[in-house]
Amino acid sequence: MNLLPLLHIQGQIQIRVSKIIIIGPAYPLRGGLATFNERMARAFQKLGHEVVIYTFSLQYPNFLFPGKTQLSESDPPSDLKIYKVINSINPLNWWKVGRTIRNVNADLVIFRFWLPFMGPCLGSIARMIRKNKVSKVLAIVDNAIPHEKRPGDRLLTNYFVKSVQYFVTMSPFVKKDLSLFTAQNISVIHHPLYDNFGTKYKQVEARKALDIPEKGTIYLFFGFIRKYKGLDILVDAFGLLPDIDDKYLLIAGEYYAGEAEIKDQIQQSPVKKHIIEHTRFIKDEDVGLYFSAADVVVQPYRHATQSGVTPLAYHFEVPMIVTNVGALPELVPHTLGIVTQPNKDDLAKALMDFLQFDIASFSSEIKKEKKKLSWDALVKSILEEAEIES
Repeated sequence: MNLLPLLHIQGQIQIRVSKIIIIGPAYPLRGGLATFNERMARAFQKLGHEVVIYTFSLQYPNFLFPGKTQLSESDPPSDLKIYKVINSINPLNWWKVGRTIRNVNADLVIFRFWLPFMGPCLGSIARMIRKNKVSKVLAIVDNAIPHEKRPGDRLLTNYFVKSVQYFVTMSPFVKKDLSLFTAQNISVIHHPLYDNFGTKYKQVEARKALDIPEKGTIYLFFGFIRKYKGLDILVDAFGLLPDIDDKYLLIAGEYYAGEAEIKDQIQQSPVKKHIIEHTRFIKDEDVGLYFSAADVVVQPYRHATQSGVTPLAYHFEVPMIVTNVGALPELVPHTLGIVTQPNKDDLAKALMDFLQFDIASFSSEIKKEKKKLSWDALVKSILEEAEIES
């Protein structure tokens, strides 16, 4: 890889090529963070910059990982340079990786921080990199205070935060939490839309492919299942609907917590025959089928700072029902969905109210909103925050 700054000439415009390193989950790891980091790398490449991703050879010890596997079954991306070298629990590895990246003298190193557990690893690597006095170190912070708190979280987060120069969040609520750890300026950038999951299918074709009812209203719960996401509230609310004959709740996602309790709850539900369980990891190539099959996406979260499900709903132009927590209401104005409270009675009312939702108005408004949430806007904002030419 050529490590020297270059000037590309496009017509009469000179563009300085920056060397950018992204540190965080990426292939062969799976999940929303990996998908985001890979898509962000492509956006930087589109602007003409050199990009390398450093990801984990060991992200979590198995006893800390609640899912079935951390690895993707998809083919590796052919258009990205990804080095699988970081061991999250080996301090000698942190020193080695930090020294390697330090010697690259990249213009910008972007860390993805989402969990206090990663604080020692990522904070140590960042400190090593900054010794070169060249690289600017920026963090995209998904959570400064985790949804599921553990002793020592603040200490670990603080260790990482003190190693970083620039901060970006995708929610004002994360900014507020992060400000407890640093007096540095913190930028808030809207989460861009995922546009790498293909285009929308015809609804009947998607339902046939998923082997679910072709007619009726389908409420979709999508994503990893954890306590704070409130699936139990949704199951109870769905059971309160007065006329269930042509309505279905489709649960699509892998259990990360509470599997036995939720399964028992579904078995006890009076409408269990109308609850469809696809409780497994949803591959990237299948995401479009679920959003195309749904009439509405439901996010019944107990608490949240932001959500990667909302940009998916935007991309596939599906209305949303969300609870009035965190940044969710800000992302779902009344023309794009319904905001309710995280309890079964209010949520049941919202499920019924959706049947009168103005789909025509939604279709025109969602197209306007989508234009504001581009990957170009994200990466240009990051470069501006780090004072690097785009």
